[in-house]
Amino acid sequence: MRECGMLLPVASLPSKYGIGAFSKEAYEFIDLLKKAGQQYWQILPLGPTGYGDSPYQSFSAFAGNPYFIDLDELAAEGLLTIAECEAVDFGDDPRDIDYEKMYYNRFPLLRKAYGRWKEQGHTPDGPERHLGEETAGYCFYMAVKDHFKGKSWISWDEDIRLRKEEAVSRYEKELSDEIGFYGFLQMKFEEQWSRLKSYAGEQGIRIIGDIPIYVAFDSADSWFHPELFQFDETCEPVAVAGCPPDGFSATGQLWGNPLYRWDYHGKTGYEWWMKRMEYSFRLYDVVRVDHFRGFDEYYSIPAGSENAVHGTWEKGPGIDIFNKMRERFGTLDIIAEDLGFLTPSVLKLVKDTGFPGMKVLEFAFDSREESDYLPHNYTQNCVVYTGTHDNNTIRGWYEELSQEDRQLSIDYMNNGRTPGEEIHWDFVRLALASVAKLAVVPVQDYLGLSAEARINVPSTLGKNWRWRMVSGEITEEIVEKCRKIARLYGRA
Repeated sequence: MRECGMLLPVASLPSKYGIGAFSKEAYEFIDLLKKAGQQYWQILPLGPTGYGDSPYQSFSAFAGNPYFIDLDELAAEGLLTIAECEAVDFGDDPRDIDYEKMYYNRFPLLRKAYGRWKEQGHTPDGPERHLGEETAGYCFYMAVKDHFKGKSWISWDEDIRLRKEEAVSRYEKELSDEIGFYGFLQMKFEEQWSRLKSYAGEQGIRIIGDIPIYVAFDSADSWFHPELFQFDETCEPVAVAGCPPDGFSATGQLWGNPLYRWDYHGKTGYEWWMKRMEYSFRLYDVVRVDHFRGFDEYYSIPAGSENAVHGTWEKGPGIDIFNKMRERFGTLDIIAEDLGFLTPSVLKLVKDTGFPGMKVLEFAFDSREESDYLPHNYTQNCVVYTGTHDNNTIRGWYEELSQEDRQLSIDYMNNGRTPGEEIHWDFVRLALASVAKLAVVPVQDYLGLSAEARINVPSTLGKNWRWRMVSGEITEEIVEKCRKIARLYGRA
């Protein structure tokens, strides 16, 4: 079956409170997807964001972002008033997410809602009883993190940093109300997301979500389970994740995420990963596994390195982890993010799993070499994108193309004819016309927006994850055009 969908982070939805949320605008976007002949909505990870506001550097792999909680819904429950919400400064630019204002102004509102929730007769430990062990661990982690003024766990007092039993008991008692606050947020997140996801299913829309292969060092995951990671006896990393030097960076990429002790995971039957996958499939219908090649081989950089030059490739768990997942869950609806330089062993792993890989049209037009990303090289078992959250928009990318590469795209798509102003539609058509069983197009490419609408520039800080769509920007004319093209290429 040929299908199609749109990529739009929840945070990028229109909203009146500074960031996209599980609000009426999310329901309206689902209605729009259905009307436009789509079957999928791809989002980014839903976890609480940490350093750099990146959804790929989350405080937990088992928790939801409290920024996505719909404030109007809390008002409807009597936990806030509309006047209180509207009085808060979330920023003046409807295109931009001001994360500093989010942090300093949204949390006081949520604490006020928590206080009124307790006044209704609820107890602080109520939500925690309904959360899974890992999510409850996140609530405890955030309470202790607040106690230490936001510092990462590695900078906490030694007794609680090393999770000594007496310290854990003492902090659980002293911080019970703060733990309850974070439990309240997770309860509301899960309630609201569950309703939104159910509504999407009723409309025939499936959710594609992400699992970043690595967790953040500053996270409940690494604090709660140090045995899972390559740490020394003081819980300091001995090696961290990244990418080797390449044509884009002479010193490589130093991500800094803790690396897994895959031997230990294997001995447990990958139990932590089973829990993580189970949690992810509660959130999403389809899971896109980020940096899939890391399961075959991962790049290990000695801790304390200034860059990624002196790293080495080490063996990952390979097919074994996915065999164990199939034993536990049966069929796995997974997309393998297999972008970048792929060795024969990575290609074999993707093939052996049977998961569809990814094809990105922005990678296709390099006049210097034949590209696997050109559509005539596709098989059906793949997902084609015009671009991803890590790429420029199609229009922004096209404006920066060399003349030679631009001519290649013109020859390939337009038979040598100079394209018009709506070059983005040419690439949308190319994606939807391909044999790929699923085609996903970022909303910015349907809108024909330039580089100012880019979501993320990898290895940079300060301006990423901030773009928002404006209400009404996807017009009826665009919806009709989306539906027409989806029908034309057998995807509606």
